Amino acid sequence: MKRPLTIPAEAQPRNTTRADLMPTEGFGLEVDGRMKTVFPTLQAALKRAHDLKAEFPMLQIKVYDAAEKTSTLLESA
Repeated sequence: MKRPLTIPAEAQPRNTTRADLMPTEGFGLEVDGRMKTVFPTLQAALKRAHDLKAEFPMLQIKVYDAAEKTSTLLESA
């Protein structure tokens, strides 16, 4: 026996970020030209960037500073 389909009264809002928009605050992680993740601190962004670069050395990884509106290329170690 099939259950009746229930439709919620209000649609749940989506908490998605667009990859084509630069963040307005914090530090973004840009991988091969695409914005992936935003971090609240520079240390957190750099730690994740170094972890990614160690695991996948062929990637081009930049850390974007939203306050300064600049990107810094992470060099391979």
